[in-house]
Amino acid sequence: MKVILTQDVKGRGQEGDIIDVARGFAVNFLLPRKLALEATPGNIKQLGARMHNIQKRETALRGQAEGVAAAVEGKTVTVKAKAGDEGKLYGSITSSMIADAIAEQLGVEVDRKKLDVHAHIKTLGEHVVQLHVYYDVKADVTVKVVAEGAVETPVAEIVAEVVEVTVEEEPVAEVAEEAAEDADEQE
Repeated sequence: MKVILTQDVKGRGQEGDIIDVARGFAVNFLLPRKLALEATPGNIKQLGARMHNIQKRETALRGQAEGVAAAVEGKTVTVKAKAGDEGKLYGSITSSMIADAIAEQLGVEVDRKKLDVHAHIKTLGEHVVQLHVYYDVKADVTVKVVAEGAVETPVAEIVAEVVEVTVEEEPVAEVAEEAAEDADEQE
């Protein structure tokens, strides 16, 4: 049975497509939910008149999707979770937790269903998650999982502390050598 899709149907087609489906699928699923119309000559003629509006809406949605993708592409969001000593989480990081973190830290609202978490995130560290914004518009987001209550120290501070420690240790070593030489001279 030929039908005209009035909305996007995952796995079948986009709004305005004329597709051939099983009669039962059309009668029991698509038509009652108003996802499709029967492809009569009159409905096909109306579709021709509506195609301009459909394409205009499609262009606007694609533009918005590309804007969202550009806003999150390559960015890093931090999610805090309870973890054991070995870096394993008590539970896992869910897509809704990631969506909330993106909204809070990047200011971009994303649907949790559009996040592709390849495997359960159950360890501390960085994990790459793909966001399916629109049909062929995708963006990669890095999720940094840190232990709750852990103090994040920037790398620059750690390097500064190491430099200070080595600078302080050198005079101590010199003083120790001088003390040893003085002890040798007194003997």
